[in-house]
Amino acid sequence: MTTDEEIGFPQGTRDEAELYLRWLAFLRGAVVRKLEGVDDDGARWTPGGALLPLVGIVNHLTNVEWRWIDGGMLGEDVDKRADEYAPGPELTVVAALTAYRERAVTTEAAVRSLPLDEPCAYGVDTDLRWVLLHLINETARHAGHADATRELLDGTVGE
Repeated sequence: MTTDEEIGFPQGTRDEAELYLRWLAFLRGAVVRKLEGVDDDGARWTPGGALLPLVGIVNHLTNVEWRWIDGGMLGEDVDKRADEYAPGPELTVVAALTAYRERAVTTEAAVRSLPLDEPCAYGVDTDLRWVLLHLINETARHAGHADATRELLDGTVGE
């Protein structure tokens, strides 16, 4: 995931898989930008115990991609981690963002290696196309969630 992908609005393409990946990269960038300038304490803050902390959002999205791609599409044994939404202090902002960016590279490589109609192990009538749309939806929802948390944390708004 490059800086341009984290910032730039996705360009159109006739390659359907690439189109989905461009939108997913754009939305990942929106999430990443919400952690810019936030220290580890700020990244764990939640308003009155509501919402997820910023570091929890990034950790969750990293794990969602891992479960759906490595588990659902590649058949690996995966599970939902107990600390996914509220990771311990050992997961710093830097470590969370590094893992998210590395996961993006792994996800994109897997998607480019499979046809869009490749069946997914999860659910009836699901395939890679469905999984990509699910990841886009999940990332978009949590990008908005991160917007709200960051604005309540320190007033930062935008992109």
